Amino acid sequence: MSLQFVVDGLLTGSMIGLGAIGVTLTYSILRFSNFAHGDFMAWGTYATLAVVSAIGATFGKVAPIAPLSFGWPLLVALVVGMAFTALLALLLDRVLFSRLRSQGQAIIVVMASFGASMALRSLLEFTFSSRPTYFSRAIQIAMPVGFGIRITPDQIALLLLTAVLVLGVHLLMTRTQTGRAMQALSQNAALARIVGIDVASVVRVTWIIGGALACVAGVMIGILVQIRPFMGFDMLLPMFAAAILGGIGSIPGAVLGGLIIGLAEAGAVQLIGAEWRAAVSFIILMAVLFVRPIGLFGVRER
Repeated sequence: MSLQFVVDGLLTGSMIGLGAIGVTLTYSILRFSNFAHGDFMAWGTYATLAVVSAIGATFGKVAPIAPLSFGWPLLVALVVGMAFTALLALLLDRVLFSRLRSQGQAIIVVMASFGASMALRSLLEFTFSSRPTYFSRAIQIAMPVGFGIRITPDQIALLLLTAVLVLGVHLLMTRTQTGRAMQALSQNAALARIVGIDVASVVRVTWIIGGALACVAGVMIGILVQIRPFMGFDMLLPMFAAAILGGIGSIPGAVLGGLIIGLAEAGAVQLIGAEWRAAVSFIILMAVLFVRPIGLFGVRER
């Protein structure tokens, strides 16, 4: 049996894991499930594509960085897209979520995020149409690495980028004052306010990290698959499943949960058929909720 599904699963899991970091931070710190998070991925990807197109119109066709399928315009555009998505998340919180959070009704904020998700998705579809588009139509030759596994340079680069970003976020959360403040707020919001933690600053950092990583996950999908308005919505259930599987509030848990979901989906495609792929996330989510509701790295609240 070919082990190609392992590479496919790791790549899918990387995208899910990066998105799940934002989901788990939002839930653990702001105490609500943000259904608009998937649409942050799509908006960030389209923003990145717009910047790539603008650079192409200004400088002409730019040769890719060998052996990758993309060049420096995409790298510059990714940074701009991350900043744009972070600002979009901050704006949505300022205009909508922060006003509703102050009322103390979590279900209202959840429903507002669902409405914001539909609005963002519809606006994106109206602006760019529902036709799929691509960063590059170049076809890469996959290199054999043994055991029936083949991998492209783009896939290697994106796996390495995921590892660097996850390590960076983990170090931020564990080695910096801001990260410790985020952990304190997630564990006990009332006590965090009493000891003088700047809650507004922590909330801003949470949205910035979640939005930026959502953009990266979306761009990864755009590079490896395609870009379309519903790309983030399709990732929503796997991201929530990964966040719950890893344990709400745990960065390594969200990433590990994403990898488990990705590998399970890829394995299901190979063993029982592609039509079961979407059901895998739901099955794993239900199993975790029944067996260990706090997840792999979750801490039971006292």
